[in-house]
Amino acid sequence: MSIVKINVLSVPAEQREVLEQRFASRAGSVEGSDGFEWFELLRPMEGTDQYLVYTRWRSEEDFQNWMEGSMRAAHQGTAGGEGGGERPKPAATGSTLWSFEVVQQASPK
Repeated sequence: MSIVKINVLSVPAEQREVLEQRFASRAGSVEGSDGFEWFELLRPMEGTDQYLVYTRWRSEEDFQNWMEGSMRAAHQGTAGGEGGGERPKPAATGSTLWSFEVVQQASPK
């Protein structure tokens, strides 16, 4: 069965729109990765400043390959594109990665 990775991002209220815009502009960057199955960005509704970035992968190996390949390259880019410029300030003030194995699942009938 699949594995799930949930990145828990602490995002101050004034940075929420920035975070959501950055994720919207990256649309398509993970979808072509081998073993990728699903992505969701979850906005908190009440009582917390933590966004959840949910991804599902065919295997831990597929996730690690993405982390070492296209994800790493995307996060090493600069705001000014080729030739330099400063990287934008992170929208999140903290990050924790949770990992799970899918042991049961269901879909609508």
